[in-house]
Amino acid sequence: MTTSAFRLGYNTNGFAHHRLDDALEIVAELGYRAVALTPDANHLPPDHTTDARLRALRALLERLDLAVVIETGARYVLDPRRKHHPTLVSADVSDRGRRLAFLERCAQIGSELGARTVSLWSGILQSDMSRDDAWRSLADGVRTYCSRVAPLGVDVAFEPEPGMFVETLAQWEALRDAVSAPNFGLALDVGHVPCTESITAGDAIRRYGTAIRTVHLDDSRNGVHEHLQIGDGDLDWPDIGRALREVQFDGIASVELSRHSHAAPIAARDALAALRAAGL
Repeated sequence: MTTSAFRLGYNTNGFAHHRLDDALEIVAELGYRAVALTPDANHLPPDHTTDARLRALRALLERLDLAVVIETGARYVLDPRRKHHPTLVSADVSDRGRRLAFLERCAQIGSELGARTVSLWSGILQSDMSRDDAWRSLADGVRTYCSRVAPLGVDVAFEPEPGMFVETLAQWEALRDAVSAPNFGLALDVGHVPCTESITAGDAIRRYGTAIRTVHLDDSRNGVHEHLQIGDGDLDWPDIGRALREVQFDGIASVELSRHSHAAPIAARDALAALRAAGL
């Protein structure tokens, strides 16, 4: 089998009930070579994490030989009552500023930990924001973000998410053109592709390979956005592995099973076994 340049990882949002250090130890013990780290209320809370904590965490990641990518999808870290609020498409300018400050802090955390990529998404369009205003706010916010984190050497990977304001790959392309930043790329979730696209996940990788900065791995069935365990849905995993090697993807492909935290060690073990069986 051809050696893969990319590293398989696991997202810490799938270990919500574990201490972060314990989660990293388990992920490494299972055989993963990377971690997608989601700063959250209980894992590296952005407003409470010290430089000393980051130095210690980087030492642990290096000891475990885990590469790291930063994810910013924490559900209630900014607002304990409203999921994923606020966003870059919130109507209130101060709310958008809070999201931007959070994203910048995540990039700083990533830089301290040796990450080269941080991912984000648009959020859901609310009734008090028109589509035109939301588009301008999102493009301005992402452009500003790319500019501010560029000195850190961090790439920005934007994820189209079913049900959010930017949910399709065509919309991602339009945002890429509007932002026009050299460190702007794509975060591709293979389980999202059947929900929004007319091509397979493997062909999406082939089409957008040069733009992909990070990959999320989860299964889906019948075009439903559900984040199923690897092998429990309709995705062609051997083809996904072939596609990643064909485009010479050398980043992190991380399993994202946030709804499996109640059985995180077992879910992570089974996901890796399924991926290896499929040739990834």
